[in-house]
Amino acid sequence: MRKIFGDVAGALDGVIMDGQTIAVGGFGLCGIPSALIEGMRASGVCNLTCISNNAGVDDFGLGLLLQSRQIRRMIASYVGENKEFERQYLSGELELEFNPQGTLAERLRAGGAGIPAFFTRTGVGTVVEDGKETRQFGGQTYIMELALRPDVSLVKAKRADRSGNLVFARTARNFNPDVAMAGAVTIAEVEDLVDEGHIDPDEVHLPGIFVDRIVVVPNPEKRIERKSFRSRPQ
Repeated sequence: MRKIFGDVAGALDGVIMDGQTIAVGGFGLCGIPSALIEGMRASGVCNLTCISNNAGVDDFGLGLLLQSRQIRRMIASYVGENKEFERQYLSGELELEFNPQGTLAERLRAGGAGIPAFFTRTGVGTVVEDGKETRQFGGQTYIMELALRPDVSLVKAKRADRSGNLVFARTARNFNPDVAMAGAVTIAEVEDLVDEGHIDPDEVHLPGIFVDRIVVVPNPEKRIERKSFRSRPQ
């Protein structure tokens, strides 16, 4: 099966369409597949449900798809720095399902592992519990959460081989492995592509069986979400 595509448009072609559920890796602006997101904007697909920890910032990451009104619903854990995300939600223009961060990660992991649902204590007694099944275990109340199984997953990795084995860059790994495993189709944006055998098996963070398409973006734009400084000691 062909996995390597020459450009972003080719990698997305025939996979993305209106009304899909799309999961996107990253945390803040760290480890986001920014080129694939820009390709989604250029494609014009709309009425999307997006699963992501957050939605980037106003003019970068998933914030671009919010600006262009291509996202109908977000499943996320953090509104964060994105003022347009906040505005659309408060004005009723955007549907939003808030998830505790660990619950969101586990819903994705469960989707990739073929586990349809699980029970967690996180959110018991809060609005997170509303409308969900609860059950008692060991005298404690647990909420049943459903796994997430997106139509398409978009992830970012530092390196891939031609079989799709991925290596992520330190904390840029974040949500990416869980997002990749959960998707019915997974597209990886990578900085470096090497031949099979050039990645030691012990260094593989995600096996290629979970990756359907790869596009090489050697010099992606990398922004800092919020800069902070401290004075040097004298």
